[in-house]
Amino acid sequence: MRPTEQLDDGDAALVRGFDPERLPGGFVDDPYPTYAALRAHAPIHRCPDGSYFLTRHADLDAIYRDREHFSSDKKAVFGPKFGPQSPLYAHHTTSLVFSDPPYHTRVRRQIVGALSPGAIRAMIPGLAALIGALCDDAAAKGQFDIIEDFAAAIPVEVIGNLLGVPRDEREPLRGWSLAILGALDPAPSAEALDCGQRSVTEFLEFTRALVLDRRRHLRGADDLLSRLIRDETGGEPLSEHELLHNCIFLLNAGHETTTNLIGNGLQLMLSRPESCRLLAEQPDLIGRAVEECLRYESPNQLGNRLVVREVDIGGQRFQPGEYLTLCIGAANRDAAEFPDPDTFDIRRDPNRHLAFAAGTHACAGMSVARLEGQLAIAEFLKRLPRARLLGGAKRNRRARFRGFGSLPAASE
Repeated sequence: MRPTEQLDDGDAALVRGFDPERLPGGFVDDPYPTYAALRAHAPIHRCPDGSYFLTRHADLDAIYRDREHFSSDKKAVFGPKFGPQSPLYAHHTTSLVFSDPPYHTRVRRQIVGALSPGAIRAMIPGLAALIGALCDDAAAKGQFDIIEDFAAAIPVEVIGNLLGVPRDEREPLRGWSLAILGALDPAPSAEALDCGQRSVTEFLEFTRALVLDRRRHLRGADDLLSRLIRDETGGEPLSEHELLHNCIFLLNAGHETTTNLIGNGLQLMLSRPESCRLLAEQPDLIGRAVEECLRYESPNQLGNRLVVREVDIGGQRFQPGEYLTLCIGAANRDAAEFPDPDTFDIRRDPNRHLAFAAGTHACAGMSVARLEGQLAIAEFLKRLPRARLLGGAKRNRRARFRGFGSLPAASE
């Protein structure tokens, strides 16, 4: 690692004083030059608040797979950020993703058990019909928004079906989800925090009524929520508090990241006609194409871990209590793992990206997300072969979750 004084002016400006809580202008639109400078010259970067920002694939992969030295528990971090008695604190410290064994093991076992291969296969006909109808609507409109009119509608329907949410009650789900997840950004505004707190409260009221109704009609029901209530794993059942917050977690986790996967994927494909032609000629490449979309524009760009035992990673010794930000977006462009990493190649294989993390904390719903991404992107490009992007695309202005708020397109 060279000292920043020896870097060229551009890299020095990106690396010196980098602070994820005070991101430079233009970062959200294109964070990759900053990631590249950090990865090359400060891959374990000490932030102004004393935490560390890590950008190498090998370091992140090792940390994700190490349960002995690192914790996913965020109580110590979320207390000051959200308020220890706040709705956001209660939610994010109960959800699966920010927890450690044995609680994490118990909750994950129930969720993964309910998302069996058979349950996922059973989703395909309904999902295919929905995607086909959305494509037909887009074609009829002529001009449409890939996010609002297509990508965002798919995970709302899928997760709504999995949990048995009545269709006429699904409208507020995406807004609640965006607000709750938006509060996880490194430096959310006071307005974003207020909106997140309010959304947790409203979402809890909604979920509590949903669970109460399901308990009354449990016999014969086979949706994910019913399975969680029945606790078919034979282990310790979820408390009411745990059940409610993990239902919200499932609805949230399946919304924004999958919307971003589909939206980012279609933007990447439509802006590269050669990739569209290749996929049309070799439709079996759709699996690799989706993995490359996940790598190249990771829907979730940042993760975190707390050091709980002294450990060496990447030549750096970490002490208990130190807090790490794991930059997935940077690790997935690391030339040490991916040849020609800044080239989008739908034939790339192998592709050991970290878009779903790794190890015991790998995304519990990644099979569902992959299915949605593959069916949505393949069917859109097949049914709308002359679709093109229009001007005016808008990023969602978030550092943690990378996607578009708006992506205008035309069907011809």
